[in-house]
Amino acid sequence: MTTDLTTPSRRTGLPTLEIVHTGPLALIEDLGRPGLANLGVTRSGAADRHSHALANRLVANPADRATIEVTFGGFTAQVRGGDIAIAMTGADTDPVVNGIHFGINSIHYAHDGQVISMGPPHCGLRTYLAVRGGIDVDPVLGSRSSDVMAGIGPQPLQPGDVLSVGEHTAGFPEMDYAPVASLTEDPIELNVVPGPRDGWFIDPDALVHTEWVASNRSDRVGMWLEGRKLQHRWPDRQLPGEGVTRGAIQVLPNGFPVILGPDHPVIGSYPVIAVVTDNDIDRVAQICPGQRVRLHWSRPRRR
Repeated sequence: MTTDLTTPSRRTGLPTLEIVHTGPLALIEDLGRPGLANLGVTRSGAADRHSHALANRLVANPADRATIEVTFGGFTAQVRGGDIAIAMTGADTDPVVNGIHFGINSIHYAHDGQVISMGPPHCGLRTYLAVRGGIDVDPVLGSRSSDVMAGIGPQPLQPGDVLSVGEHTAGFPEMDYAPVASLTEDPIELNVVPGPRDGWFIDPDALVHTEWVASNRSDRVGMWLEGRKLQHRWPDRQLPGEGVTRGAIQVLPNGFPVILGPDHPVIGSYPVIAVVTDNDIDRVAQICPGQRVRLHWSRPRRR
């Protein structure tokens, strides 16, 4: 169940974006597909929901309009067929329009024929490009999100893809700039809720007493952490498959934890030692490979 992005818009009078370069990975994302886990379909959606929503707000879009999620920058697109209002949020990639720099977390206007570009991020991992009217591709199961694990929704963007811009609402952008704290390279501090399978480990508190490092294997399915191995209480025991959620921290048989991302499987058979709190899940999406991560219990763990 995928969406074809190779044909231009059938809607006359509305601008399009022609993809020139994608960088390592560029995806179309919205708020995902809630309520379909019973069908084996995870929610997916923007990895950094806050940045996605802020980008839409800056250009006066409803929060559910699709944006472009760019990983590690390097994205370039050309405006065709009209003028557009755009905003970029998340990782600062020194965005430019026809060589003119404009600030992250602010609204800018791009005219017919002009080129929108991103460099590599200063800090953080994912940048969100919103266009007033939203990226208008055909929804799959009620969402325009790319689910890279299941292959549902739009495929990863490729040079030559032409993206339609949707009709915008009557409302007009109310602010030019959003004061947002810059992303940091310091060790990322995340709060986690204990369990539900913390009893499967000899010393569950080792999770919060270890300074972890994000692995370069991390993706939208999960972020692998490297550090001191966690010791399974029953290393030969198999956990029956059970439902998992975004932010769940599974521990693999090798003793290393994985924080599940937006494209996680619906069912997992590795014990979940803890779950990242909802307030901190978006921060996980901006952790770069090699960055240090510290976890903290958000409430006392049951003994």
